[in-house]
Amino acid sequence: MNNIQERFFKYVKIHTTSDEKSTVTPSTERQFDLARVLVDDLKAIGIKDAFVDELGYVYGTVPSNIDKKVPIIGLIAHMDTAPDMTGENVNPQVVKNYDGGDIVLNKELNIVLSPSKSPELKKYIGKTLITTDGTTLLGADDKAGVTEIVTAVEYLMNHPEIKHGDIKIGFTPDEEIGRGADHFNVEQFGADFAYTIDGGSVGELEYENFNAAMAKIVITGVNVHPGYAKNKMINSSLVAHELISMLPANEVPEKTSGYEGFYYLANISGTVEKTEMLYVIRDFFKDGYEKRIAKFKEIEEVLNKTYGEGTVKVEIIEQYKNMKEKIEPVMHIIDNAKLAMEEAGLTPNIIPIRGGTDGARLSFMGLPTPNIFTGGENFHGRYEYIALESMEKAVETILNIIKIYAK
Repeated sequence: MNNIQERFFKYVKIHTTSDEKSTVTPSTERQFDLARVLVDDLKAIGIKDAFVDELGYVYGTVPSNIDKKVPIIGLIAHMDTAPDMTGENVNPQVVKNYDGGDIVLNKELNIVLSPSKSPELKKYIGKTLITTDGTTLLGADDKAGVTEIVTAVEYLMNHPEIKHGDIKIGFTPDEEIGRGADHFNVEQFGADFAYTIDGGSVGELEYENFNAAMAKIVITGVNVHPGYAKNKMINSSLVAHELISMLPANEVPEKTSGYEGFYYLANISGTVEKTEMLYVIRDFFKDGYEKRIAKFKEIEEVLNKTYGEGTVKVEIIEQYKNMKEKIEPVMHIIDNAKLAMEEAGLTPNIIPIRGGTDGARLSFMGLPTPNIFTGGENFHGRYEYIALESMEKAVETILNIIKIYAK
C-alpha cells in the first residue's frame, strides 16, 4: 500500500466535476480523462479485460484463482466530483503527525481548517492528513474510493496466495448529480452483490438511505401596473412565499438528523409573472415519503383554488428508494462487512445514509449494494480532508471481505 497517497494525488488532480445541466452521458467530457487513466492503471496491474464504454463507465475483472464456487463480489466507486465547488486545479496538501490544532489551508486567503468547527479532527491526532489548499474541494468523494479499490486489486494481483473468486470492478460517472446508475450494465457486470466504496468516516457501513424525489414547481402570475393592481395582480413570488409557509418549518435539512426526513428548497428564482422552485424530498420511511409527495399535491390544489387553475404546477420526479428492502434478504453481505472491519481492528458503525449513492439504485436494479467508508470528512467543500491511515483501513477492509467469502 506504499503508493496509495501517490495514486490518490494522481486521481484528484484530474478534473472530473459533473454538470447537472448537461443532457448527455457522461455529463462532462472531462470524466473520460480519469476513465482512460483508470483503464491504463488496471491493465498495468494485470486486469486484462479493463475497458471504458462509450458512456464513460469503467469495468474490469480480477479473475478467480480458487477451485470452488464462491460469490462474485463487485467493487464500485464514482469518478465525478460534486458541482458544489470546483474540482479543477486541486492541489492536495499533506499534514504529517497532525497535532490536533488548526490547519492553515491557505495563508493568503486566511482559510483555516479548525477543530472548533470540525471537532472530528481530534480523532486524527498523530495521523497523516491530506487536505485541500482552501480554493477547491479535495475530491475524496469519491476518488478515495476509486484509489482504495485499485490499491486493493493491485494487492490481490501481487499476492496470488490470497485465494478469491471473481472480483468485478466498476467505476461510474455522474453519481454526484444522481445519474451514476443510469447506464450501469448490471447483467454484464455479473456480480452476485457489490459494495460501493463511497462512505465517510472509518468504520461506516450503510444499507439504509432516503427515499428520494424532486418537486419542480412553476408558478404563473399576472403582472399589472402596481398603481392599478388591486384585485388584478397575482405576484408569483408571493405565491411562492405562501407555498413555503404551507410546509412544516422544522422539517428542513438544517433542523433534522438521523432518521428524520425533510423538505429542502434547493432553488428559487422568479418575477411577478413567473417563479420556479426546486424542492428536494427525502424520507427513510415509505409512508412518510408518500405523505410528503401528497403534501405538494395538496398545496397545489389549495393554491389553484385560491388563485385560479394552472397558477401552480407541481411535477414530482422520483429519484431512488431506500435500499434496505433489497439488502435485508441478503444480510450476509452486511454481517461479513462488519466482520471484515472488526478483523481490521475497527468498530463498525452502521448508520443510515442521509443521501443516496449508486448502490441505492443498483440494489433495485438487481444488484444488492450497500456502502462502505472511504475515510473522508467534510465532503464537497474546501474543508474536505482524509487521513492516509483511513484509506489504508478501507483497503484492508475490502481485502478482508474478499478473503471471508473465499473461505
